[in-house]
Amino acid sequence: MVKFNRFTLDNGLRVIVHEDNTTPMAVLNILYDVGARDEDPEQTGFAHLFEHLMFGGSVNIPVYDEPLQRVGGENNAFTSNDITNYYITLPAANIETAFWLESDRMLSLAFSEKSLEVQRNVVIEEFKQRYLNQPYGDVWLKLRPLVYKKHPYRWATIGKTIKHIEDAQIEDVKAFFKKHYNPQNAIMVVGGNVTTAQVEELAEKWFGSIPAGEKYTRNLPQEPEQTEARRETVTAKVPLNDVYIAFQMGARLDTDYYAAEIVSDVLSRGNSSRLYKALVKEKQIFSEVHAYITGSLDKGMFVLEGKPLEGISIEQAEAALWEQVEKLKAEEIPADELTKVQNKTESTMIFAEMSLLDKAMNLAQYELLGDADMLNEETSKYLGVTAGQVKAQAQKLFRKENSSTLIYLAEK
Repeated sequence: MVKFNRFTLDNGLRVIVHEDNTTPMAVLNILYDVGARDEDPEQTGFAHLFEHLMFGGSVNIPVYDEPLQRVGGENNAFTSNDITNYYITLPAANIETAFWLESDRMLSLAFSEKSLEVQRNVVIEEFKQRYLNQPYGDVWLKLRPLVYKKHPYRWATIGKTIKHIEDAQIEDVKAFFKKHYNPQNAIMVVGGNVTTAQVEELAEKWFGSIPAGEKYTRNLPQEPEQTEARRETVTAKVPLNDVYIAFQMGARLDTDYYAAEIVSDVLSRGNSSRLYKALVKEKQIFSEVHAYITGSLDKGMFVLEGKPLEGISIEQAEAALWEQVEKLKAEEIPADELTKVQNKTESTMIFAEMSLLDKAMNLAQYELLGDADMLNEETSKYLGVTAGQVKAQAQKLFRKENSSTLIYLAEK
């Protein structure tokens, strides 16, 4: 169980404190409630570009990393379709440096043409290396618009096209910052060898005077239910053929989310999972095969993916995947198999509580979902999933009319 205290500043900044005096370290994590889903369809990739710009220096601190390195700290960030998250780990004795750095760039990020140009080039290079010039790198650029037709999940966090990054103007960047990077759109978690009183004092000192920002209502187009199978085949410079079958699934707060995650674990978690045992070891149809979910805040994706071995046709590979999910739809899984998967989930949750940074990030994400204390209820929700719920979820998910299939054919 992760214990914490919470308070909210007058400007709307939500603060969560996890006291842990067993470590000399501390972490400061700031989650901004903005991701790729909040972008203009004609200006995609901005949330990720902004993650890079946040390290370009502020009005008062030209080089973000220098003060942090002097006090033994490390930092990083990530962007998803739903959130942007920044974190600092450092000796707890130097925690005020983290408050100073994060509050300064929330208030006074330096908007210069030079910084924009530098970070634009970095992101464009990342787009090319990771998404365009790497085998299977463009899978999310192709699979997302196959699954989503209305919702902004239809583009990846990197953006639809390099041109959107190339065309980004300083005025657009400033407007994005003003709308999303403010106290009432952020959740800060401070964990480690700190006290709540200390954090309250530092939060008020460094963040209390930052203007709250204008409140806006998120009004995203919702994805309609899929009613017919979709399919795309591409020939590319990849080492092996690859099969992706994606299914629309519920949002993160839907009641059947936990059953869907258990289904993915039954199919693909570890070498004793159904897909690995049947399709890699026994029938030797795939060299590797996976099942996973995106865990998105809005309607998500459940994905089956496998690379067929030489001599196995795409038709054989697809049929093998469908055969396995049809078994889940037809028969309740044995009690011992369900228990094994649930025990693995429980151990994962327990291990996550051993990492100070994991706890901080998880507390922030559950606070965004509605209440940080949901973190302490997660294990019981997974353990409460029944064999009947697993079967029902499989029947709901694995329908041809709910499938979007993407085939990579290796160039001969």
